[in-house]
Amino acid sequence: MAQRSPSRRRQLNHESFMDYSLLFIVLFLLGFGLIMVYSTSSYEANLELGDSTYYLRKQVFATILGLIAMIAVANVPYHFWERFAVIGYIVSVVLILLIIPFGHESHGAKRWLYIGPISLQPAEVAKLCMILFLASMICTMGKQIRGRKGFLTVLAVPMPIAFMLWQITNNLSSAIIVVGIAALMLFVSCPDYKRFIILGLTGLALAALAVFAIVQMASAQAGTGEGDVGFRGERILAWLDPEAYSSGKGFQTIQALYAIGSGGVLGKGLGASMQKLGFLPEAQNDMIFSIICEELGLFGGFAVIIMFIMLIWRFMVIANNAPDLFGALLVVGVLGHIAIQVILNIAVVTNTIPNTGISLPFISYGGSSVMFLLIEIGLVLSVARGIRLKDL
Repeated sequence: MAQRSPSRRRQLNHESFMDYSLLFIVLFLLGFGLIMVYSTSSYEANLELGDSTYYLRKQVFATILGLIAMIAVANVPYHFWERFAVIGYIVSVVLILLIIPFGHESHGAKRWLYIGPISLQPAEVAKLCMILFLASMICTMGKQIRGRKGFLTVLAVPMPIAFMLWQITNNLSSAIIVVGIAALMLFVSCPDYKRFIILGLTGLALAALAVFAIVQMASAQAGTGEGDVGFRGERILAWLDPEAYSSGKGFQTIQALYAIGSGGVLGKGLGASMQKLGFLPEAQNDMIFSIICEELGLFGGFAVIIMFIMLIWRFMVIANNAPDLFGALLVVGVLGHIAIQVILNIAVVTNTIPNTGISLPFISYGGSSVMFLLIEIGLVLSVARGIRLKDL
């Protein structure tokens, strides 16, 4: 067998790795998402706006911008962005605060800023900037992160952002994701798993205590009418017994479950959903997974879940082979963001957890979400490009 020349060996040593599998999965999810956005929104858009392609066109525009940004970020060495970590954190705080005087309100929540014709959701900016800031901070702290002080410091960093997202934008789901991203990045960086077990059990205990308190309060106020336990309390009560709140907070959940149940194994067929015809509010947003199950059946729902599992697997491969800790943490942060959001969305749609209002990555309608998710994918691809292939 002919031997490779030294020059050819050196060329192979410096050949970059390109994860085409990751790219294919992302493009598939984007294309599938556009099909489902049109399928779920065309009836409502035509009825209310006189244009069945209204939501599709806006999503296509955001997707194109996101793909351009993804390509640009993927071709910039990821260490370039490290110098903007602190600036990103500050920008996140400022954008969230700007919601107070300049925020745009929709469906009872004030979460968007309008910059010309483009709407921006500061929560999406905060998730990206949090990943960048924590990756830089953990690398700077080094072994100090293993001590109690360092551990608590990293854990405390996302709390101001999470608190502002919860209180200012009324977006508890994004606050949970920001904290979850930090917890996962800290988990990967710190080998003391006992601390995470304690944190997890404490969180579960507090959640159970809150649910118990709300149920007891509702029982004590029985007969006084819905709303006495507050907005989020009503959502928890509707989660426990959606039929009792079928005309209020449980309506969307019940309609979503009807959609999933009526789809069966193979579904009614693409475009044949009944629940999207005015029965399921905002079907193209948080509840799009239920329409997928109705039109494509459990087969379609499981296929989407498998695609996300494959996406997470590619993230793990890249993180394990990243050139350094900073690159690995960037990928872990993006992995955490997407994994947590997928789990929360599907759990909400299936009534496994209370309704929190969270979109399905790459598939649900939402310009800010898809743009910043694609920027995060660009960061992952940039880290992947830093991996060098070995001699064959």
